[in-house]
Amino acid sequence: MRHAIIASLMFLALITAVVAGVAQEPKEPPKTPGKEVVVSEKALAIHREALLVDGHNDLPWELREKDGPGFRNIDLTKPQKSFHTDIQRLKKGNVGAQFWSAYVPASTAKKGTAIKMTLEQIDVIHELARRYPTTFEMAYGTEDILRIRKAGKIACLIGVEGGHGIDNSLPVLRTFYKLGVRYMTLTHSESLDWADSCSDAPKANGLTPFGVSVVVEMNRLGMLVDLSHVSTDTMKAAIKASKAPVIFSHSSARGVADHPRNVPDDVLKMVKANRGVVMVNFFSGFLTPEGARATLKMFEMARELRKKYPDEAKFREVYREWARKNDYPPGSVHDIVDHIDHIVKVAGIDHVGIGSDFDGVPKLPKQMNDVSCYPLITQLLVERGYTKEDIHKILGGNIMRVFAEAEKVSRDWPKGNQ
Repeated sequence: MRHAIIASLMFLALITAVVAGVAQEPKEPPKTPGKEVVVSEKALAIHREALLVDGHNDLPWELREKDGPGFRNIDLTKPQKSFHTDIQRLKKGNVGAQFWSAYVPASTAKKGTAIKMTLEQIDVIHELARRYPTTFEMAYGTEDILRIRKAGKIACLIGVEGGHGIDNSLPVLRTFYKLGVRYMTLTHSESLDWADSCSDAPKANGLTPFGVSVVVEMNRLGMLVDLSHVSTDTMKAAIKASKAPVIFSHSSARGVADHPRNVPDDVLKMVKANRGVVMVNFFSGFLTPEGARATLKMFEMARELRKKYPDEAKFREVYREWARKNDYPPGSVHDIVDHIDHIVKVAGIDHVGIGSDFDGVPKLPKQMNDVSCYPLITQLLVERGYTKEDIHKILGGNIMRVFAEAEKVSRDWPKGNQ
């Protein structure tokens, strides 16, 4: 981002050319829900040629939970059966760039520990790159992603999951950007003074003036505005406030599964006008109508149980028992592609991506077991009539275009308003 303006504009043109293609409606072949997907050589070749960018993976929090803030004992070069993610499976899935989530619970805001713990989680992501330098490298923009992937490594990017992590401070937001954070999810499971969560009572009824200032400052910095977890009113307010394309780093389509974590059709149309992207979440509870109905009270129940059981181990035990009693079918990889189809139909081929939520969810669709399984999605996209160019957009081209446009908005920001 320190290059001359002309070089930057040339790069943006290159990105646009790479992801360009003729948008088209998804084909409507006969669907066979539940049928096991077998990856063909054709699909595998298309997949290997793609730059796959996943919008959301919660491995950093899992590392903290299993091994403390410094994860001293876990070796990701070895198979990790208790995780969805390890190095061997990332390579098998052909992951080219990963937005790792710097998540901390919303409850940390009340305890006054949100900033400290978020900084620790940002450090975990930097540690991934430091400890495994032949596999990972930190990326701070689109140029870095392309360079790192060309070198055969996986680009590591940071997303802060929840605006509670900045503790109502724009200086903290700016500090996070300096530490490598390239998106922030405006809320998580609880509403803030300035933005509303989809799973809590509203406080801001969209965005307060401070909430608008957060969005504007993110635009100025070149930090992507992430609207997963926010209420519908906050989605709309943030899209209106943003001068750059927005993202939903790990959300699916409400028109397929009616859950407030998913994006309704009227907002999908706004995303199209905004030139943003919705990155489809793999969590079974957001994918199928049955799962959506079963998990509708999930966040509310979690809040109630946290109040009743402050001990983390006891909370998890009781919550797991509640989840067991409210079980539902996992769905299949076909359901993931149904959401992609719907977003393409409503918003267009340029506005959908992949945001798995691996290592952050308790249940995944059949066959979509871990980070090695992305080729299954490519296979189904081939079967449903998507072209190679379309598939490459979905797997990573669209988020690269959005990221490049956000970088340009930042570069072009009036200097007197820095």
